[in-house]
Amino acid sequence: MSNPATTDSAVVYDNVFTTPLDKAARFSFDEQVVACFPDMIRRSVPGYGQMLAMLPIFAKRHCQAGQVNSEGKRVSRVYDLGCSLGGATMALLNEKGGFGKEELQIKAVDISPAMTQKAEVLLQENYPEHDIEVITADIRGFELEPCDMVILNLTLQFLPPEDRTQVLQNIYNALNDGGILVLTEKTHTGDEQDDAWLVERYYDFKRANGYSELEISGKRNALENVLITDTLDQHHQRLSEVGFNRSLTWFQFLNFASMIAFK
Repeated sequence: MSNPATTDSAVVYDNVFTTPLDKAARFSFDEQVVACFPDMIRRSVPGYGQMLAMLPIFAKRHCQAGQVNSEGKRVSRVYDLGCSLGGATMALLNEKGGFGKEELQIKAVDISPAMTQKAEVLLQENYPEHDIEVITADIRGFELEPCDMVILNLTLQFLPPEDRTQVLQNIYNALNDGGILVLTEKTHTGDEQDDAWLVERYYDFKRANGYSELEISGKRNALENVLITDTLDQHHQRLSEVGFNRSLTWFQFLNFASMIAFK
């Protein structure tokens, strides 16, 4: 499933790491990253398009129009937490997703002002009649309203590990019975040999998508202690601890995985 954030004819290519960075430099979602983000995520996250394409299918099955909007109409409220440029939101609203413009109320939240400013422009340009609110906020302190679905795509991994359980607890508390959380993360296995193989194949994936050795090593260094991965077992254990009675890994591509948790 395509969306305007990833199919714009005027693609800005990711060249953030084409020159050596200071060793102390750390990755951030600033204006430079925002400008090339669609290209960056397409070339850096294996299976990203397939994961987005399944979101409206999950939503159709599990969103139960359990909320009432400002006009008194029944809607399904969905949160896109760590929304970046709104790729997950756009996937839900794509005409192939099958939702009418009055069926969903989407709240897209991101801590980066550069991301939310661009996301608001893209969403307003492409979905002006839909009920979408773009919010600049830290999801660790953000109060969620009752909802049917929460999307947490490649976001939890950027939070300090000690803060992750509380974020998931807040999500669980906000979800209606029958609601779902879709959680997508970069992971590791905990086995040194397996992790080394997966990481090298991931770098092969990036090489095949045109990244140089300098770019691969530069981004790896910039993400050190910024992106901290968990194992799938750790994710599922945490989901169980906050109250989800069932969760499963529905998609995995190299060291990236997407899980769904049911309330």
